[in-house]
Amino acid sequence: MPISDRALELTVAAAEAAAEKLADDVVAFDVSEQLYITDAFLICSAPNDRQVRSIVDAVEERLRGLGAKPARREGEREGRWVLLDYLDIIVHVQHAEERVYYSLERIWKDCPTVELPEEVRRGRSRLDGAGASGSGGAAS
Repeated sequence: MPISDRALELTVAAAEAAAEKLADDVVAFDVSEQLYITDAFLICSAPNDRQVRSIVDAVEERLRGLGAKPARREGEREGRWVLLDYLDIIVHVQHAEERVYYSLERIWKDCPTVELPEEVRRGRSRLDGAGASGSGGAAS
């Protein structure tokens, strides 16, 4: 059974919220054929613990606006890998080092990716060298 409309809506909204907080490499996988517990995984990363927490806060706020609350949260205290389980989707916000070490993309590479909006897929490059200004994250 492919990803549900609700899961797709939440995945796109979470990805947009993460991208607005300058999350790196935002990707989503349709895991509905592989797992019975959820439809999608959203994975993103940040270069430091503080930004990981900022991304988590933005995702929670955006999804709360859509009537979704996480059924479970893990890793908030450490801020290195925060998992937000919304039942329909699971959001992984990882510190860049954990992202490389655990390589979730490698594990789920056989699952179809979820199409995300262009501004999410461009990631930081939409700001790097584009002359954009404003409060930003750490330089790459």
